[in-house]
Amino acid sequence: MQLLAFVLIYPFLWIVSILPHRLFYGLSDIACFFIYRVFGYRRKVVQENLNLVFPDKSTDEIHRIEKEFYKHLCDMFLEMVKTMNLSKEDVAKKYHLVNPEVLLEIEKERSIIILCAHYANWEWNVSINNYVNSKGYAVYQKINNSYFDNFIRKTRARWNTTLITQAQTAKTVIQNFRNNVRATYGMVSDQSPQAHRAHYWTDFMGITVPIFNGGEALARKTGLATVFLKVSKVKRGHYKAEFTPISINSKETEEHEITNKFLRLTEEQIREKPEYYLWTHKRWKHRGKKPAAFADVS
Repeated sequence: MQLLAFVLIYPFLWIVSILPHRLFYGLSDIACFFIYRVFGYRRKVVQENLNLVFPDKSTDEIHRIEKEFYKHLCDMFLEMVKTMNLSKEDVAKKYHLVNPEVLLEIEKERSIIILCAHYANWEWNVSINNYVNSKGYAVYQKINNSYFDNFIRKTRARWNTTLITQAQTAKTVIQNFRNNVRATYGMVSDQSPQAHRAHYWTDFMGITVPIFNGGEALARKTGLATVFLKVSKVKRGHYKAEFTPISINSKETEEHEITNKFLRLTEEQIREKPEYYLWTHKRWKHRGKKPAAFADVS
């Protein structure tokens, strides 16, 4: 069944990936109409999240953000498909690195963990590895269909990126550290961990929730540098990315310092243009469930 699904779906995705700009985003508009207006995909979740984190915004403003979000969501999904036929030259025109010299300077001395959020187009973040000299890794969610998963891995390899699952991350980072392999790791770090497995709770967008801090733990253990990646949507199909160093030698930081800086930078990014954040994700589902053991942790 997995092979059949791949054989049936792949040709359609390939055709979509080569559509010219006008037709490509016209298809996105059609998809948005059905996903937002007809099927109402996760609209209750989106509305709940927006009202939760923006209590001072008017109903009209919340509605505007919601509509713009769904338009962007469909753009981004199709842009993921377009990756199938994007060359290094093509993606460089669509995803502009403002200050790659930040990474190039740091990697002379140590490996780097790049922390980013589910914001703008995080799928094209892997193209950053076209600019660095170290070995590039990206942490990703494995696809259940093994044929599509293998295809995605091969596609990202064109951009000098090796995909690793969350379960493989710690082993890979520590092994490379011990073998003196210089590497750059990309992690989307704003996801919601399972409440019973969380090691840290703090405020995110003004609401106390469990926080994923695996990137910080690995960086502090190995002394890697951490860098925040801010991606901005310039216009349809075009983004710019800018790096902000969080720590150069993470062993010298205090516990939670890296995670807290990442959260504050992410919040700043979201408040600037909230329509480009992933509001369909149930990021605040564990609010109000902070265990007593974390009562004094902030």
